[in-house]
Amino acid sequence: MKAICVGHCTFDTTLPVDSYPVENNKYRIEKRVECGGGPASNAAYLLAKWGMDTSIAAIIGNDYYGKKIYEEFREVGANLNYLELRDGFDTSSSYIIANMSNGSRTIITSKRKPVRRLNATIGENFDVILVDGEHPETAIDVLKSNPNAISVLDAGRLNDDTRLIGKLVTYVVCSHDFAEEFTSCKIDSKDMNLLIDIYTQLKNYFNTNIIITLEGNGSFTFIDGEYKIVPSIHVDAIDSTGAGDIFHGAFTYFIANGYSLEDSIRYASICGAISVTRIGSRFSIPDFEEVINYDNVI
Repeated sequence: MKAICVGHCTFDTTLPVDSYPVENNKYRIEKRVECGGGPASNAAYLLAKWGMDTSIAAIIGNDYYGKKIYEEFREVGANLNYLELRDGFDTSSSYIIANMSNGSRTIITSKRKPVRRLNATIGENFDVILVDGEHPETAIDVLKSNPNAISVLDAGRLNDDTRLIGKLVTYVVCSHDFAEEFTSCKIDSKDMNLLIDIYTQLKNYFNTNIIITLEGNGSFTFIDGEYKIVPSIHVDAIDSTGAGDIFHGAFTYFIANGYSLEDSIRYASICGAISVTRIGSRFSIPDFEEVINYDNVI
């Protein structure tokens, strides 16, 4: 089974703090955590780590950050044929303040003007595709060239590109922010009628499978004729950076490997929840066995 993830690559520098900084003060921490990041990038790393034949299609600079990202993917066994290491291009970088007291994170990203199409021509056939809306013209080419693939949109940002791409994929897995912006409705995870209305608006527009992630409150979708919230698990979070990316990557893995929709969401939720108990998006991805055996060890 061959997978490809098309989307954003960045380099994360995480600064763990005991509480959120107060403006115009000085702080000292013992260490920072550095690793690659980005929605499609983190998903690709997870898929490769879990043994799937995975390509990453993205652009990074031929600079310190880009070379670190390239080496991470090489070490995890990802296919690098479509990871463009471009001279004169500054690798995107994200600086993350991780509030260890409550698991929240504040992200400031330095990013050049988006590149809509990668230089590489992607002529291979793929069984599994994940896209995050970055490099939209390349993403659309890959989706249209592989109409029978299982495909997932990590829908975190609403724009014209994700509106179009969402109509080409098998699953639109969207954040609650995306769903709220799309419908102009504020989500209340306890209001089932409201969730059904929001789901229905998304379903009618995209005409595909819809999953709305509700962070610690689980995920809302339609399974076997029933609207349902698939619950998450409770953990003590210290850093939520990359948790959504990791959820999307794990969901893609499970749904592509024949797990039911409900089990795919449940295991992806476990995977994402475990990740927030660790610092750094790449470093927080659990092993497959840890996720699949979670119910047996709690």
